[in-house]
Parts: sequence; C-alpha cells; structure tokens
Amino acid sequence: MTTAPLRRLLLLRHAKAARPSGTEDHERPLSARGRRDARAVGRLMAEADWLPDLVLCSTARRARETWELAAGELAGLPLMRCESRLYHPPVPVLLAVVREASAHMSTVLVVGHNPSLRDTILVTAGDAVDGKLQQVRDKFPTAAIALLSWHGTWQELNSHKALLTELAVARGPRR
Repeated sequence: MTTAPLRRLLLLRHAKAARPSGTEDHERPLSARGRRDARAVGRLMAEADWLPDLVLCSTARRARETWELAAGELAGLPLMRCESRLYHPPVPVLLAVVREASAHMSTVLVVGHNPSLRDTILVTAGDAVDGKLQQVRDKFPTAAIALLSWHGTWQELNSHKALLTELAVARGPRR
C-alpha cells in the first residue's frame, strides 16, 4: 500500500503596513516594524526549513514587500507568482488558487491578508497540535505564519482535511 504524498501549505499574513495619507489600501507599504518583521519571517522559515516550492502572493504592495524581504533571508528562491485573486478573497477563492498548484510541488506558501488566511486555517484544519486552532481563533496577527499538512493532492484540500502543525509570529529586533 502506498501513502499519498505529504503536502504542506504555509499561510503567511503580510507584515505590519503603514497608513500613509492618500494611499489606497492596495498600495500601502510596510512600516519600519513591518520591514523588520518580514526579514524575521524569512529567518524563521530558513531555520524551520520551510522553503516552499511555490509562492502565491497577493498583489497588494504590503504582501509583495513582505515576501521580498523574507525571501532575502532564504538560501534558495522558489517560483513566485503574484495573484490578484489573493487580495482579500473568500476562502473558496483562496483554496481554488492553491488547488492550481502542480502535483510535483509538496510545499506552497500563500502570502496574503486577514480575515482570508485565518478563515482558511479554520476551515481546512480538522485538528491542530497544542491548541493552535484556538490561538488562530483568538488572533492571527501580522507576520504570523501557519503550517498545514495532509496526505493527498492539492485538489483534495478541503474542510477539515489538514492538520495545523505549526504557528508562529515573527518579530524583528527593534533598533
């Protein structure tokens, strides 16, 4: 009997954004804290060996900047695709984008926004390690990253299919 391949979905909420006057939401840049935290996300991913095969990133400036700074801390660079459907999507749309991942990819990272990411975790995680689901229900802050795992295909990711195995919030040092 063969076991279905292990899939890992990383969901990363963009780092803290600034709110410059006259700037549309989609074009908001990261704040100084956000830039520090985005680099910390990259270091956390490198230390945990969470290098994705594919990055699916919202087209919002703060999401793209988060990934660019995080990627600078990684040893290798995966394929990256900016996806307009990831700018504040409902859960079914976010999952539709993820389900388009190629079968040979084992780990996909989505860089996006709340409440979309939090809701996706709560819908897809059938269980979690160490009370992590309650932590997500309470708050999924900026620069938070969650790791969902399951055996199967990308197309099989649906309600309660995955296990929430990791949850971390990256905070860079203040200078």
